[in-house]
Amino acid sequence: MRRPFSTLTCALMVAIAPAVVFAQTQPPAQQGATQQTPPPAAQPAGPPKLGFTTEGGLLLIQIKPDQTAAFEELIAKIKAGVAKTTDEAIKKQMASFKIYKSSEPMGANALYVVVIDPTVKDTEYELFAILQKVLTPEELRDPAVIEMSKKAAAAFALGYNKLNLTPVGGM
Repeated sequence: MRRPFSTLTCALMVAIAPAVVFAQTQPPAQQGATQQTPPPAAQPAGPPKLGFTTEGGLLLIQIKPDQTAAFEELIAKIKAGVAKTTDEAIKKQMASFKIYKSSEPMGANALYVVVIDPTVKDTEYELFAILQKVLTPEELRDPAVIEMSKKAAAAFALGYNKLNLTPVGGM
């Protein structure tokens, strides 16, 4: 009686393991892509979901190769929002935010590298959260922005890979 129960338990664990791993690697916006996130004022305060604890930071973002235009549209929308914002905290945060597209793929995916130097500690760097900060509530309700956000969220092949970086040797 013990052997069938053990075999069933192991088989069940193997069957649900990919779902658990997949759920943990998706960007927050992709996990809830069908729900519209409330404007920044309605969001509870707390530690950032994607923040940095050191002087420099790096994000590695894998995007499905046929969906790079959707991701780049998200970046363009963030950049336009930052350009028109009057929020000095966002301007400071984004002043050291640079996004590069790698010429080499990462596996089968396109690779984008976000360099943040210096970082602003205790600040959210998740791209969809930044978009929420730089757009007005009216812009966030715009069907075109909602559709763009859904397409960009679906473009992520995996979640974010974050690296906290510390300068070495006074350089």
